Amino acid sequence: MITLVLGGARSGKSEVGERLAGTLGPDVTYVATAVIDPTDDDFAARIEKHRDRRPPSWVTVEVGADLPAVLAELSGPVLVDSLGTWVAACADTGDPDTGDPDPDALCHALAQRTGDTVVVSEEVGLGVHPSSDAGRRFRDVLGTLNRAVADVADEVLLVVAGRVLPLARP
Repeated sequence: MITLVLGGARSGKSEVGERLAGTLGPDVTYVATAVIDPTDDDFAARIEKHRDRRPPSWVTVEVGADLPAVLAELSGPVLVDSLGTWVAACADTGDPDTGDPDPDALCHALAQRTGDTVVVSEEVGLGVHPSSDAGRRFRDVLGTLNRAVADVADEVLLVVAGRVLPLARP
């Protein structure tokens, strides 16, 4: 089973993803896509909050652009947090022509897994129009990626202000 949990900044999406993953058993693999050294205190504090919420039985695996390959090797329940930081990690090491992540490779890896997977991602298309080319590109790449993952997901949830809304297939 693949569950995609979408939400905006500070919506509670990661906590919802963690609660869902916690129902899958005690031995969850937490796949952290923010492997960069935090460049500011706020980002460092966010990472620390995520670490503090994880049960001691969970194993953490940090990945960069190699997320599809890592997912293909993992068994058992997995929580991926988050696709937005994966897109950012791919900016330097993704497709050599565009710097974009490969949605097909990610969706294939998700669909081939034998364990349940919860994927957390930022829904960036609901906010302010980005003022830079890089911001618009990030929004568009992540939006396309979210849609591709939603297509292979069994369940898609939108978290708004801490409330969870199930999204129906079109």
